[in-house]
Amino acid sequence: MKVIATIHSGFSSKFGIPRQSGLVESAKAEIVFEPPYRNADALRGLEDFSHIWLIWEFSQARREDWSPTVRPPRLGGNRRMGVFATRSPFRPNAIGLSCVRLEEIRWQTEAGPVLKVSGADLMDGTPILDIKPYLPYADCHPNASGGFAAGVWERKLQVLCDPALLEELPPEHRQTIMDLLSQDPRPSYQHDPERIYGMTYAGVNVRFTVSGNILTVREVGPVGTQP
Repeated sequence: MKVIATIHSGFSSKFGIPRQSGLVESAKAEIVFEPPYRNADALRGLEDFSHIWLIWEFSQARREDWSPTVRPPRLGGNRRMGVFATRSPFRPNAIGLSCVRLEEIRWQTEAGPVLKVSGADLMDGTPILDIKPYLPYADCHPNASGGFAAGVWERKLQVLCDPALLEELPPEHRQTIMDLLSQDPRPSYQHDPERIYGMTYAGVNVRFTVSGNILTVREVGPVGTQP
Protein backbone atom coordinates (compact mmCIF):
# COMPACT_ATOMS: atom_id res chain seq x y z
CA MET A 1 0.00 0.00 0.00
CA LYS A 2 1.20 3.50 -0.81
CA VAL A 3 0.62 6.53 1.41
CA ILE A 4 -0.90 9.12 -0.92
CA ALA A 5 -1.47 11.95 1.57
CA THR A 6 -1.34 13.06 5.20
CA ILE A 7 -4.13 14.69 7.17
CA HIS A 8 -3.46 17.68 9.38
CA SER A 9 -5.99 18.16 12.18
CA GLY A 10 -6.17 19.72 15.63
CA PHE A 11 -5.92 16.33 17.35
CA SER A 12 -2.42 15.82 18.71
CA SER A 13 -3.48 12.72 20.68
CA LYS A 14 -6.27 10.18 20.38
CA PHE A 15 -8.04 11.33 23.57
CA GLY A 16 -10.92 13.58 22.57
CA ILE A 17 -11.13 12.47 18.94
CA PRO A 18 -14.79 11.84 18.01
CA ARG A 19 -15.55 8.15 18.06
CA GLN A 20 -16.85 8.27 14.50
CA SER A 21 -16.52 10.64 11.57
CA GLY A 22 -19.23 13.25 11.08
CA LEU A 23 -20.15 13.55 14.75
CA VAL A 24 -18.44 16.94 15.09
CA GLU A 25 -18.86 18.76 11.78
CA SER A 26 -17.06 21.84 13.08
CA ALA A 27 -13.76 19.92 13.36
CA LYS A 28 -11.76 21.05 10.32
CA ALA A 29 -8.74 19.36 8.75
CA GLU A 30 -6.55 19.56 5.68
CA ILE A 31 -5.35 16.74 3.45
CA VAL A 32 -1.94 17.35 1.87
CA PHE A 33 -0.80 14.95 -0.84
CA GLU A 34 2.60 13.32 -1.01
CA PRO A 35 4.79 14.70 -3.84
CA PRO A 36 4.10 11.87 -6.34
CA TYR A 37 0.35 12.48 -6.05
CA ARG A 38 0.24 16.28 -6.21
CA ASN A 39 -1.47 16.13 -9.55
CA ALA A 40 -4.62 18.16 -10.12
CA ASP A 41 -5.75 15.70 -12.79
CA ALA A 42 -6.11 13.02 -10.11
CA LEU A 43 -8.80 15.17 -8.44
CA ARG A 44 -10.66 16.17 -11.59
CA GLY A 45 -14.41 16.04 -10.85
CA LEU A 46 -14.04 15.60 -7.09
CA GLU A 47 -15.20 19.17 -6.48
CA ASP A 48 -18.74 18.12 -7.48
CA PHE A 49 -19.08 15.78 -4.49
CA SER A 50 -20.13 17.03 -1.06
CA HIS A 51 -18.58 14.12 0.89
CA ILE A 52 -15.67 11.75 0.43
CA TRP A 53 -14.46 8.50 1.93
CA LEU A 54 -10.99 8.43 3.47
CA ILE A 55 -9.20 5.11 3.72
CA TRP A 56 -6.35 5.46 6.18
CA GLU A 57 -3.95 3.65 8.47
CA PHE A 58 -4.16 3.43 12.26
CA SER A 59 -0.49 4.41 12.32
CA GLN A 60 -0.41 4.61 16.13
CA ALA A 61 -1.93 1.14 16.57
CA ARG A 62 0.41 -1.07 14.56
CA ARG A 63 1.06 -4.49 16.09
CA GLU A 64 2.23 -7.88 14.90
CA ASP A 65 -0.46 -9.95 16.60
CA TRP A 66 -4.24 -9.65 16.66
CA SER A 67 -7.17 -10.93 18.69
CA PRO A 68 -10.44 -12.29 17.26
CA THR A 69 -12.35 -10.38 19.95
CA VAL A 70 -12.02 -6.87 21.36
CA ARG A 71 -13.67 -4.81 24.09
CA PRO A 72 -15.66 -1.94 22.51
CA PRO A 73 -15.40 1.16 24.75
CA ARG A 74 -19.08 1.95 24.24
CA LEU A 75 -19.98 -1.35 25.89
CA GLY A 76 -18.10 -0.32 29.01
CA GLY A 77 -14.89 -2.09 28.09
CA ASN A 78 -16.04 -5.28 29.81
CA ARG A 79 -17.86 -7.12 27.01
CA ARG A 80 -16.13 -8.78 24.10
CA MET A 81 -17.27 -8.60 20.48
CA GLY A 82 -15.76 -10.02 17.32
CA VAL A 83 -13.16 -7.67 15.87
CA PHE A 84 -15.00 -7.66 12.54
CA ALA A 85 -18.18 -6.52 14.31
CA THR A 86 -16.39 -3.41 15.60
CA ARG A 87 -14.34 -0.47 14.38
CA SER A 88 -11.51 -1.15 16.79
CA PRO A 89 -8.06 -0.04 15.58
CA PHE A 90 -6.59 -3.37 16.73
CA ARG A 91 -7.23 -5.38 13.59
CA PRO A 92 -5.30 -7.81 11.37
CA ASN A 93 -4.82 -4.84 9.02
CA ALA A 94 -4.87 -1.50 10.83
CA ILE A 95 -7.08 0.27 8.29
CA GLY A 96 -9.66 2.94 9.10
CA LEU A 97 -12.59 4.30 7.08
CA SER A 98 -14.10 7.76 7.52
CA CYS A 99 -16.70 9.78 5.67
CA VAL A 100 -16.02 13.54 5.76
CA ARG A 101 -17.48 16.63 4.16
CA LEU A 102 -15.39 18.11 1.36
CA GLU A 103 -15.48 21.84 2.11
CA GLU A 104 -13.07 23.07 -0.52
CA ILE A 105 -10.26 22.12 -2.86
CA ARG A 106 -7.43 24.62 -2.81
CA TRP A 107 -5.97 23.96 -6.20
CA GLN A 108 -2.86 26.12 -6.10
CA THR A 109 -0.72 25.96 -2.98
CA GLU A 110 2.98 25.34 -2.42
CA ALA A 111 2.06 21.73 -1.61
CA GLY A 112 -0.11 21.29 -4.68
CA PRO A 113 -3.88 20.70 -4.40
CA VAL A 114 -5.06 20.59 -0.77
CA LEU A 115 -8.42 19.26 0.43
CA LYS A 116 -10.22 21.13 3.20
CA VAL A 117 -12.58 18.78 5.03
CA SER A 118 -14.82 18.78 8.10
CA GLY A 119 -16.10 16.09 10.43
CA ALA A 120 -12.85 14.12 10.43
CA ASP A 121 -11.98 11.73 13.26
CA LEU A 122 -8.27 11.35 12.47
CA MET A 123 -5.25 12.28 14.54
CA ASP A 124 -2.85 14.85 13.15
CA GLY A 125 -0.33 13.21 10.84
CA THR A 126 -2.45 10.15 9.98
CA PRO A 127 -1.43 8.63 6.64
CA ILE A 128 -4.14 8.48 3.96
CA LEU A 129 -4.12 5.41 1.70
CA ASP A 130 -6.96 6.30 -0.67
CA ILE A 131 -9.81 8.76 -1.30
CA LYS A 132 -13.12 7.89 -2.90
CA PRO A 133 -16.30 9.93 -3.53
CA TYR A 134 -19.34 9.30 -1.33
CA LEU A 135 -22.29 8.16 -3.46
CA PRO A 136 -25.66 8.83 -1.77
CA TYR A 137 -27.61 6.35 -3.91
CA ALA A 138 -25.28 3.50 -2.97
CA ASP A 139 -23.69 4.49 0.34
CA CYS A 140 -26.75 5.72 2.26
CA HIS A 141 -28.97 3.07 3.87
CA PRO A 142 -31.50 4.86 6.16
CA ASN A 143 -33.11 1.60 7.33
CA ALA A 144 -29.87 -0.19 8.21
CA SER A 145 -29.60 -1.75 11.68
CA GLY A 146 -26.81 -0.65 14.01
CA GLY A 147 -26.26 -3.81 16.03
CA PHE A 148 -24.92 -3.28 19.55
CA ALA A 149 -24.02 0.34 18.64
CA ALA A 150 -27.55 1.37 17.69
CA GLY A 151 -28.63 4.55 19.47
CA VAL A 152 -25.36 4.91 21.34
CA TRP A 153 -24.51 8.27 19.78
CA GLU A 154 -27.75 9.98 20.84
CA ARG A 155 -26.34 10.82 24.27
CA LYS A 156 -24.61 14.17 24.62
CA LEU A 157 -23.33 16.00 27.65
CA GLN A 158 -24.32 19.48 28.73
CA VAL A 159 -21.13 21.55 28.78
CA LEU A 160 -20.75 24.24 31.45
CA CYS A 161 -17.91 26.72 30.98
CA ASP A 162 -17.32 29.90 32.94
CA PRO A 163 -17.37 32.91 30.56
CA ALA A 164 -13.85 33.86 31.64
CA LEU A 165 -12.55 30.40 30.67
CA LEU A 166 -14.53 30.50 27.43
CA GLU A 167 -12.72 33.70 26.49
CA GLU A 168 -9.39 31.89 26.86
CA LEU A 169 -10.30 29.53 24.03
CA PRO A 170 -9.21 30.67 20.54
CA PRO A 171 -12.30 32.11 18.85
CA GLU A 172 -11.73 30.08 15.69
CA HIS A 173 -11.72 26.82 17.68
CA ARG A 174 -14.19 27.68 20.44
CA GLN A 175 -17.25 26.01 18.94
CA THR A 176 -15.31 22.92 17.91
CA ILE A 177 -13.93 22.42 21.41
CA MET A 178 -17.40 22.78 22.91
CA ASP A 179 -18.76 20.26 20.38
CA LEU A 180 -15.98 17.80 21.17
CA LEU A 181 -16.60 18.06 24.90
CA SER A 182 -20.32 17.45 24.43
CA GLN A 183 -19.47 14.08 22.86
CA ASP A 184 -17.98 12.94 26.20
CA PRO A 185 -14.30 12.22 25.45
CA ARG A 186 -13.89 9.93 28.48
CA PRO A 187 -13.60 6.16 28.16
CA SER A 188 -17.13 4.91 28.76
CA TYR A 189 -16.07 2.84 31.79
CA GLN A 190 -14.84 5.87 33.75
CA HIS A 191 -17.46 7.62 35.87
CA ASP A 192 -15.55 9.22 38.76
CA PRO A 193 -17.10 12.72 39.18
CA GLU A 194 -13.98 13.92 41.03
CA ARG A 195 -11.51 12.92 38.37
CA ILE A 196 -10.07 15.71 36.22
CA TYR A 197 -9.58 14.82 32.57
CA GLY A 198 -7.53 16.70 30.00
CA MET A 199 -8.30 17.03 26.29
CA THR A 200 -6.08 18.79 23.78
CA TYR A 201 -7.17 20.36 20.52
CA ALA A 202 -5.37 22.85 18.28
CA GLY A 203 -2.71 23.49 20.90
CA VAL A 204 -5.21 24.07 23.72
CA ASN A 205 -5.44 21.91 26.85
CA VAL A 206 -8.93 21.80 28.36
CA ARG A 207 -9.33 20.18 31.77
CA PHE A 208 -12.78 19.10 32.90
CA THR A 209 -14.88 16.96 35.22
CA VAL A 210 -18.08 15.06 34.49
CA SER A 211 -20.93 14.41 36.89
CA GLY A 212 -23.95 12.66 35.45
CA ASN A 213 -24.74 14.33 32.14
CA ILE A 214 -22.96 17.59 32.98
CA LEU A 215 -19.39 18.33 31.93
CA THR A 216 -17.76 21.28 33.67
CA VAL A 217 -14.66 22.97 32.26
CA ARG A 218 -12.17 23.57 35.09
CA GLU A 219 -9.05 24.94 33.40
CA VAL A 220 -7.91 26.15 30.00
CA GLY A 221 -4.29 26.55 28.97
CA PRO A 222 -1.70 25.72 26.34
CA VAL A 223 -0.70 22.13 25.67
CA GLY A 224 1.67 20.99 28.39
CA THR A 225 -0.26 22.63 31.24
CA GLN A 226 0.06 20.53 34.37
CA PRO A 227 -2.86 19.67 36.69
